[in-house]
Formats: sequence, C-alpha cells, structure tokens
Amino acid sequence: MTFEDLAHLVALPSVADGAHEVALSATADEVVRLFSQAGVDDVRRVPTDDGTDTVLGHSPGPEGAPTVLLYSHYDVQPADPAEWTSSPWELTERDGRLYGRGAADCKGNLVMLLTALRSLPKPWPVGVRIVCEGSEEMSKGGLGRLVGTDPGLFAADVMLVADSGNIERGVPTVTTSLRGTGSVLVTVRTMASPGHSGSYGGAAPDALAALIAMLATLRDQAGDTTVTGLDNSGRWAGADYPEDRFAGDARVLPGVRLLGSGSVADSVWARPAATVLAIDAPSIADATAAVQHEARALVGLRVPPSQDAARAQRLLVAHLEGAAPWGAQVTVEPRTLGQGWALTGRGRGYDALAHAMRTSFGADLVEAGQGGAIPLCNELQTAHPEAEILLIGVEEPACHIHAADESLDPEEFRRTAQAVALMLQELGS
Repeated sequence: MTFEDLAHLVALPSVADGAHEVALSATADEVVRLFSQAGVDDVRRVPTDDGTDTVLGHSPGPEGAPTVLLYSHYDVQPADPAEWTSSPWELTERDGRLYGRGAADCKGNLVMLLTALRSLPKPWPVGVRIVCEGSEEMSKGGLGRLVGTDPGLFAADVMLVADSGNIERGVPTVTTSLRGTGSVLVTVRTMASPGHSGSYGGAAPDALAALIAMLATLRDQAGDTTVTGLDNSGRWAGADYPEDRFAGDARVLPGVRLLGSGSVADSVWARPAATVLAIDAPSIADATAAVQHEARALVGLRVPPSQDAARAQRLLVAHLEGAAPWGAQVTVEPRTLGQGWALTGRGRGYDALAHAMRTSFGADLVEAGQGGAIPLCNELQTAHPEAEILLIGVEEPACHIHAADESLDPEEFRRTAQAVALMLQELGS
C-alpha cells in the first residue's frame, strides 16, 4: 500500500488560523479532486460562516439502500518544526511508522475513507455522503451552523465520524461517549497595585497566593475533581484502561501517581475533570520583590455526557467565587462551552461495524470514551435524531495527535480501511 495521497496532503500546512489561507484552500481543492476521482458525485466546496469551506459530496445508493455519511476534516493543528524530529510537513517513514502533522488527525482518517471507497466496485451498495470540514481544530463552528441551517445536506441513516481511533493498537474500538467542556477565566484582585514584599509582605493580601488557594480546592487528596454540587462518582461500563498503559500513553514520569479514586476509565470518561490550563502571573525572568495585586487563571472543565455542561460550568463559577480567601475580589467569566455526547442506540450500523471490525482486526469491537468534545456529533444528532452516529478512526495512543512527531501506523490504517469497506458492503446487502 502506498501513501502518495497522504504525503501530498501532509505537505500542505492547512492550519485554519488565518495565516495559512492559501494552503487551506489548496487542501480543500485537493480533497475535492481526490473524492471526485474516487467516484463520489457532486463533490464541491461549500462556504461556512467561519470563513472556511466544507467539502461535500453525495452519491445516491440503490433503491432502498441506506445512506452512510463519511466525515473527516482536512485542517490540522499548528506545528513548530523545531520541536519535530523530521519536518512536520513531509510524510516521513521511521521505524515502521509514518510521521507528519495530520498523518493521523485527520488527514490519515480522510485518506482511510478514500481507500475504503476505492476498494469497492461501483455502483456502491449504499448511498454515500462525504463531509470534510476545514476548521475543526480551531473549533470555529461553521460546519455545525451549516448543519442547523441546511440539514438536508447531511441526511443519512448511518454517520461514520472518522476523527477518533482505537484504545490500543490492534484493538478495534468505537467511541460511544464524548465529554462536554466548559472553561472559565478567573481573575483575583486584592490591591490597587503591586506592593514591595519587604515593606508589605506578610500582611498584604497576595492575589497570586489567593488564586493558588482557590485552584487547590478543585482537587481532593485522591485527585478527584471537587466542584461543589458536581457529581464525581461516575463509573465507566465499557472497555477498561489499565493504569500501566495509561501511564505510558500519557508519558507520566516514573514514581508519579495517577489521579482519582476510581479506575482510569472512570476518571477520563465518566467523571468531571477540572484542569488549570494557564495562569497569568509574572514570569521568573521578570520577577521583582513584589506582592502581586492581581492574578488570573484559565480553568477547563470536562464533564461526562450524563451531566449538563452548562450547569456544570455554572457550578464551577460558583465554586471559585466561594473559594476566595481574605475577601479577595473575584471575577469568573464563562468562556468555551460544549455539551457532551453519548451513543443513543446500537442498530444496524453498529452491528455492521462490529462484524467488519472483527473480520479485519481478528478481535471483538470494544467501546471507549473520549475526553475531547466533538460538537458536530450533537449538531448532527439534533438535525437527524434517527441516524446512528459511530466514531472510529486510525488514531491510537502512539500517534500522539496534536503533539510533535505525530505519526500513523500503516497496519492500523489498512485494517480500519478494510473494516469500513466491509461495513459498507454489509449495510448494502
């Protein structure tokens, strides 16, 4: 199997940040060309209100056959070449893996869908809709709003969202749960200006120390998130996530303990998790002998789909406001917000996927969650509540998506493409 298409796509730095518009547009044109050549009808660029284009295509199936929507995205995360072993914009083989930005997330998934379609003779046994987004990594939301205003463009019986992957290499996995998100910006003020620590330290209320004390209340001794009023006792009923494997995947340093009183799967898929994403305070390089009058932090919150993300965010706001010591003035501003998603039913599409994965991987399909939100799943489910939405993909922990040296396992790619092709065949039989 060659990866010429993937190499060509990886060479285009399609970051939807406003600074790579030429590459982003060229990538959209390439996606149109590739799916058109694969046999999809009416492939075209459709503008969205966030300034990027979604590539759509539709080939109707035989009379009475279901329609399957195949989703991926062609934009990628930024990449600093100085942090990479080889160029992020050149697909490079090393030790049996293929390295490059987007090699897995999500250009690898995009080419996987292409490979599956190319392996099937025309006419295809099912109707096929292609949806390739141009701003997923930047969470601009243009595609989601397009789904809301023109849902007919996305009508399908089964929606295969190829933006996920296997819990472990060689273990076929369907993602059935996505945690919601809600971040807040907390600002603490205690004085009109900084005060000299020699003159005022000891009695002057330190805004940075106040902020640290507030943030410390978000975890208990076991490491469980402790936002007042937010249930943190959920249990995960799907695949296990062994501690040693998680520690390796997360690159936890030797001797450092994992957090949480339950299993790893409970902690990352079934329970809320508050994370301090950033703090505004003087850097060590710029430090002076001063008591700080103001400090800020961005706190992220992940919540399982069983919990309402908006309510959880409100609870986080109230918790931080109530945790301020010394009468410090606190402002907490809600920032991002996204509801979690859970698979609502396991019907014909799920059964076909399970059979196809078993054939291709030689192992039974397992169910896992994912910490990241994909708002599009909720928007598609709202527009087409009867559709089955199934999340799969070529990604697995060793891919290190979003990080330096992102990579793809060719065998994982091959097996997943074969499984998608077998699934389409079974749905059309």
